[in-house]
Order: sequence, then structure tokens, then C-alpha cells
Amino acid sequence: MNVSVLGCGTWGSAVAQALADKGIAVTAWQRYENKSLEMESSRRHPILTDFEFNSNIIFTANFNNAIEFGDIIILAVPSHVVRDVILQAKKELTKDTIIVNLAKGIENNTLMTMSQVIYAESGLKEDQIVSLYGPSHAEEVVRKLPTTLVAGCVERNTSTLIQELMSSEYLRIYRNNDILGVEIGGSLKNIMAIAAGVCDGIGYGDNSKAAILTRGIKEITKLGLKMGANESTFYGLSGIGDLLVTALSKHSRNRFVGEKIGRGESLDNVTENMKMVAEGVNTCKAIPDLVDKYEIEMPISQSIHDILFNKKDPLKVVKELMTRKLGPENS
Repeated sequence: MNVSVLGCGTWGSAVAQALADKGIAVTAWQRYENKSLEMESSRRHPILTDFEFNSNIIFTANFNNAIEFGDIIILAVPSHVVRDVILQAKKELTKDTIIVNLAKGIENNTLMTMSQVIYAESGLKEDQIVSLYGPSHAEEVVRKLPTTLVAGCVERNTSTLIQELMSSEYLRIYRNNDILGVEIGGSLKNIMAIAAGVCDGIGYGDNSKAAILTRGIKEITKLGLKMGANESTFYGLSGIGDLLVTALSKHSRNRFVGEKIGRGESLDNVTENMKMVAEGVNTCKAIPDLVDKYEIEMPISQSIHDILFNKKDPLKVVKELMTRKLGPENS
């Protein structure tokens, strides 16, 4: 079985390497030809410098060739371009194609998850679409450090196929038929990671970060239930698991963004100087519309939206959060 990986960022490259290490033939699409040629010749990644690409990986800048090669298409592009990439790939997809989505986010204008966008544009059935999420940093996967992920799909046979394809001595895949919950948890946790970073940037301690994580997962779960997801999903790998690794790690782009803003830097300045995308910034744009549509309160998420896009002072925002109307913990 051949696999195509669309996108050669850090996570797409780490997943490609994990598959190639199992003897699977992988074609990796890098949209810039000069970068594709450099990766093909050097066998090195421009950011992840701790490993050499397996010889089972071939790099290409030819999009159609990449799509035609793969029985399984792994989508490893930023969330805001998922729709465009699927539209470009649509004519080459077949009734047997399986798409494994790695992108995490909520599409701003439609409030769709990534699997919903793929389903809407690809012509594939829901049982051909998997979202693979969980607590994982590419930097650790390429070093073959033990990592667990969850394959979300409505069809058990499909998620089992991906589970068996990708699991190894250092990568363990679980299944979950609640793909909606998997995606909501994996997308919204990025906003909480920004909040945790703001705490770091301001100079707050462990108490503050613990409050963000515990109240944050409550917020995510509340939204997920309103959208139709299962509560138990948010206490699994794509919920609490992904939240912890993203909010606490030095590798986290989203936590990094929050820390810089907590120290007084502007969002534009922070993102312009980053080599990679912090998905939580884009996902956070959808918060006001999600709050309105589902008629819920998401105080932490709304506060981060105010800091990022309304340029509110983080210290003032924290004071407003702490002095909100008092209530029970489980409301």
C-alpha cells in the first residue's frame, strides 16, 4: 500500500518518516520545487535537523503525481488551505481513496471541522475520511520517542486500517468513532495553549496554568457537547492529552505565541517571525461565531480572542476573568 503525504512541514515529515521506517513507500509533496529538490538530495528537513529521511520517501513538487501515487492520502497542510487542496485533488480521488487529515482547526466562515470540509469538497464518503490527532510533537516522533495518537473515523474498518498501518514500536494508534469530538478537542486546545503561554509571558505560576487547563477542557467539552460530540472523547488523547502537550511544552508553537504576547509583543510581529503556523490563532477567529451559534459562554477562549484581535491588555483580561460572576464548578 502506497502513501502520499501532502505537505512537508514538521508534522507531515515526521509522519512520512514513521511510515517509511516500516517499509512503506511514501511520496511527499512539497509545493516549492526548489525545497523539494533540496530535501530529495540532502535527505534533511530544514527545521527538524535531528534525523535523515528514510530512502523509502520520494519528494516531489508535482501535485498530481503525488495524488496518483497514494492509496492513502495524508493531508498535512495548514487548516486554512485544506479546502483549496482538496478541490485541487478531487479529480484524482477514487472510491477506494482514504484521506487521513492531520490539520487542526475550525474553518472561519463555515465553522466546519476539517473532516467536514473534506467531505463537502472531495466527493468521498464519510467512511473514507480519518482525522489523526493526539499529543504529539514532530521533534519527538523523529527521535522515535513513544507517542500515542487517535484515529477518528465513523467507520471502524477504516480506522483499524490506519491503526495497523501506522502503529510501531514508538507510535501507538487508538481508534475512536467520534471524529467530531476528536477534531473539536484537537483544534480548541490550541487556543488554551495560547492562554497558557500568556500566563508564562506575564510571569504567572503553576496555579494559573492549572486553572487554564482545567477550566479550558471544561470549555472545550461544553462546546463539543453542543455540537454533538461525545463527552468521553474530551478526556482522551485528542482532548486532555493534546491539551497538556500543547500547553506545557517548549515545542508548542501556540504556547510560544501566547508567551510572546504575554511579554508585550504584538501578534503581527510574533507571527511574522515564525517559520511555522500556530493554528490556534486562526481557530480563535471563529470563537465569537461559535459562541453566538451555540449560545454558550467560553470565557477563556473569548478572552484570548480579545487579546489577539482586539488588542486588549492581557493583565486587564485576566482581572476580568477572575472577577466574573461567581458560580458552581460544573455549570
